[in-house]
Amino acid sequence: MRKLWPNLEREDGLDTVLEVPMPEETFLAGGVGSRSSKTFCTNVKAWMRPHVGRAMTTGSSGAELQLMLGVIGAPLVPLPVHAYNSTVIKDMKEDTIEVSMARYIVQQYIAASGGDQALNAIHSMYAMGKVRMMATEMSKGNGCRSGDGAAAAGNGRKARKGLGNVGEIGGFVLWQKKPDLWCLELMVSGSKISAGSDGKVAWRQTPWNQPHASRGPPRPLRRSLQGLDPRSTANLFAKSVCLGEKAVNGEDCFVLRLDAEATTLRARSSSSVEIIRHTVWGYFSQRTGLLVQLEDSHLLRIKTASAKDCVYWETTMESHIEDYRTIDGVNIAHAGRTNVSLFRFGETSDRHTRTRMEETWTVEEVDFNIWGLSMDCFLPPRDLKEERDGAEIGGGAPSEKVARLPVRVPPVAAARIGPSQVAAVDIDELDSAWTEDEEGRP
Repeated sequence: MRKLWPNLEREDGLDTVLEVPMPEETFLAGGVGSRSSKTFCTNVKAWMRPHVGRAMTTGSSGAELQLMLGVIGAPLVPLPVHAYNSTVIKDMKEDTIEVSMARYIVQQYIAASGGDQALNAIHSMYAMGKVRMMATEMSKGNGCRSGDGAAAAGNGRKARKGLGNVGEIGGFVLWQKKPDLWCLELMVSGSKISAGSDGKVAWRQTPWNQPHASRGPPRPLRRSLQGLDPRSTANLFAKSVCLGEKAVNGEDCFVLRLDAEATTLRARSSSSVEIIRHTVWGYFSQRTGLLVQLEDSHLLRIKTASAKDCVYWETTMESHIEDYRTIDGVNIAHAGRTNVSLFRFGETSDRHTRTRMEETWTVEEVDFNIWGLSMDCFLPPRDLKEERDGAEIGGGAPSEKVARLPVRVPPVAAARIGPSQVAAVDIDELDSAWTEDEEGRP
């Protein structure tokens, strides 16, 4: 991972420290990621030189990148995570067998991750790694079917691979601190996405949108639960139920399920968008006790401008977690892969769309109990703070006060990628004007 960028103004000047370390292959001209490398270098030069406009790369590759960053970049878990007391559980006789089994499996997971003593000794964390994102399929028309795990087949189908079957390469830095503080910076092909939580509000900032707050109470970053934060993972599944057993990549696993409560779904919904359900599954190895797969799915209903019809978005994310290594007595996953499926339906069949994406990641560095990591490191952007303060004075909801920049994205292959398509997996980026505009287009 490269952490320095050469001085672009003076050859004898000091190198610039990159905010987000980048993989070496990103800089290889003529290599497997040469096209992505050119895009990255162009965008990074714009970031380094204040007099150069910081516009995100446009075109079909730029539209793919916007979709992948909006979907895979910084999704949140379905509901807030509260502290969980993992000592001897009382009143287990009053619980159902499914709940009791789930609590026992969570206890085994805590022990396999390093134990209560090691996990409780962690007050802050830093992780740095690299990612590779790729849009693997974009289908449109009658061939799309909800819940169909196999490749779609039918009229209007067209599949498209990511850039040269390689995809977009980038890096990320994640900081966390108890309680409920986290900050993520992710840069892919020179386009940067930032997200975080100060314990009161979770926020996100992208190259195509102003900083905005998430609806509802702050929630943890899903990327943290992909083997990087065992304590939060245990807290999340503390109130889950055990569905039984299932083999995952030849590994026998216990399956735990957790559904977001109705109050949480209502808090995250808006007047034009309703979250019908959001469910998360955890697959814990019977052999090691560790989490080997994390899956979540949610369904949205979006009202059209005419209010006669509704558009539905079903999003499924499936993360395979591997390469556990012991860091200071705690087992941390250092690699994995996430597959995403977006399915739009509810209209005429020729307007149904399915998009599949994939992200692979590796963790290069992990450290705990970072000295000097203060509250200032987790403050939201200034303009977001001003909007939130104004909302508190005016009595409105912060997420309703934040202004958003509309964006126009050109068509990509057979499926059109628009703002509402990105918002389908992150309701906080959805604006009613965008929805009306999307539905008004042919």
